[in-house]
Amino acid sequence: MEVNIAQQAMLGIIVHLAFFAITWWALQGIKIEMILKKGKVGHARVLLILLTITIGSAVSNFFLDYLFWSRQIPNLF
Repeated sequence: MEVNIAQQAMLGIIVHLAFFAITWWALQGIKIEMILKKGKVGHARVLLILLTITIGSAVSNFFLDYLFWSRQIPNLF
């Protein structure tokens, strides 16, 4: 039982970090500086970090929920 919980924890960490990396890579294609005022580079970086955490968390939570729910389907029958 404890091994299963540890495996789920490790899987959750890895999936979150992977989706953070994918989200960060995807957001690098957006010129966010054009939206903000000139000279606010620090603000743009903080905004990119917050967007990465928000989007990456939402997508990874969806992925993990789907994975864990699909593992529970055999218990239905």
